[in-house]
Amino acid sequence: MSDLKATLVDNLNSKEAVIGIVGLGYVGLPLMLRYNDIGYRVLGFDIDQEKVDKLNNGKSYIEHIPSEKVSNATKRAFKATTDFQRIVEVDAVILCVPTPLNKYREPDMSFVINTTDAIKPYLREGQVVSLESTTYPGTTEEELLPRMQESGLVVGESVFLVYSPEREDPGNTNFETRTIPKVVGGDTPACREVGVALYAPAIDKVVPVTSTKVAEMTKLLENIHRAVNIGLVNEMKIVADRMCIDIFEVVDAAATKPFGFTPYYPGPGLGGHCIPIDPFYLTWKAREYGLHTRFIELSGEVNRAMPEYVVGKLMDGLNDQSKALKGSRILVLGIAYKKNVDDMRESPSVEILELIAAKGAEVAYSDPHVSIFPKMREHYFELASVELTAQSLASYDAVVLATDHDRFDFNLIKAHAPLIIDSRGIYRDAADHIIKA
Repeated sequence: MSDLKATLVDNLNSKEAVIGIVGLGYVGLPLMLRYNDIGYRVLGFDIDQEKVDKLNNGKSYIEHIPSEKVSNATKRAFKATTDFQRIVEVDAVILCVPTPLNKYREPDMSFVINTTDAIKPYLREGQVVSLESTTYPGTTEEELLPRMQESGLVVGESVFLVYSPEREDPGNTNFETRTIPKVVGGDTPACREVGVALYAPAIDKVVPVTSTKVAEMTKLLENIHRAVNIGLVNEMKIVADRMCIDIFEVVDAAATKPFGFTPYYPGPGLGGHCIPIDPFYLTWKAREYGLHTRFIELSGEVNRAMPEYVVGKLMDGLNDQSKALKGSRILVLGIAYKKNVDDMRESPSVEILELIAAKGAEVAYSDPHVSIFPKMREHYFELASVELTAQSLASYDAVVLATDHDRFDFNLIKAHAPLIIDSRGIYRDAADHIIKA
């Protein structure tokens, strides 16, 4: 074992190492809290000064992460900064930055590349860099490796390079950062060894794999599996609806089989930063090898069409009441991408709002987790969440149940909304004013 590697591994095992986390969002912030909880000094980096100031003042900006936890972390040697020169102070650099798609549904690697370019002048011997952002196989080797070695550092000898995909699931109370197994791939065997030493103290189970490419492909397969199966059940929902069959009853019945079936439930489309986006990283990379990923592309087509399907059901329901969508008042219930969180990334509810507004309706929303519609890169409404009362519900021509938050009073909604478009299967019993979508 080289002296640099041995020293770094020892420092990581003894918690003498300083952990640097770049990107303090839904992935980086829980990871910071975990390392801080177990006794590491953590330095957080972000380009958003407002976010950095909030964290340094002990305040969280993510609903499911209490400010108390952030405040406790600041008392235990956590500091956030926008100064990337301070990378030189840390022993481990963990990159947790976004990897979205551009308007052509191709990987937008600008966050990863720009962040790597920002840290590379300050990298030094004896550091490990770990990329956690979901990306296509080959990213770590093709984009990070050459940049890290520009100044004469040698990956695997003087510095170490790892890919370890994030597996956060905001709002899932059954799992936390510590209990979700961590896949770790290194650019070299020495890099992998350092990567295991980095994560083993913080994560209950570390799963080493033979390369960064294997680790990158592992994360894509996890999310492709989910996207394809959701696409399948969304397509089955449309078929079942034509046959006057409740697809939710079908899935529940199929789920009683103790082997060979995993239940996936349909909805108004796909949301979140992973499932709607990550599969297309492999689609894009596969073209380099002359391959077409037909399952991925087909499931993407089905899932992207679901918001229009929901709006079509809304139009049918209004037509049955001799009303047009244009000029109607429509309330969308839930604009977060899934229940019980404030995360709106890629939320199909937002597309539903836009489709309804584009057809001339007056739109509003209610979401107990999102009080004001935030400014997003591609979407914006000047709206605030509507309080649900018997009077407010009755004042709309229809409500579209897009996200099934537990804090919604579904009995109140059922009793007072004139027309309900249910895209989540909340209302299983038949009612004249409820349309399953």
